[in-house]
Amino acid sequence: METSPPPEVRFLKLLVGALALVMIGGMVTIVALLAVRLPGPPPALPEGIALPDGLSAEAVTLGRDFIAVVAGDEILIFDRRGSTLRQRVRLEPAGP
Repeated sequence: METSPPPEVRFLKLLVGALALVMIGGMVTIVALLAVRLPGPPPALPEGIALPDGLSAEAVTLGRDFIAVVAGDEILIFDRRGSTLRQRVRLEPAGP
């Protein structure tokens, strides 16, 4: 004759099953979000950007219609093709 498990064990089995379902649902959600939000092909980059003499790029940022290059204490803004310098911004040290 087989006895049934105590109510605490049945509750724990139910709880483990529910938590497994929640974990599987979470994994499916994460995979779906990654598939939807991962970007498409990378943006087209210019072959090269000619910086003014004596400057070297420290950082580059791609905008919708511009490329920003941080070079020393300046930010150089180029058009998206990288051929025309649109703006030159000098960075001043912050005051106390």
